[in-house]
Amino acid sequence: MSSNTDLQPLAYSVADAIRVSSIGKTRLYSLIKEGRLEARKVGKRTLIPAASLRALIEGGC
Repeated sequence: MSSNTDLQPLAYSVADAIRVSSIGKTRLYSLIKEGRLEARKVGKRTLIPAASLRALIEGGC
């Protein structure tokens, strides 16, 4: 049985995406605008899917 500490996030807030990726806020929004990073609006929040952020980093874009 897995514990809550084993769960990986499905998505990051903009602030969390900046923190975990070391990408600056302006660059992060540029990547979203260029279509190189996915973003979803949920209410007023912008969420970055973890898979999209991982693909960006691993792909070296």
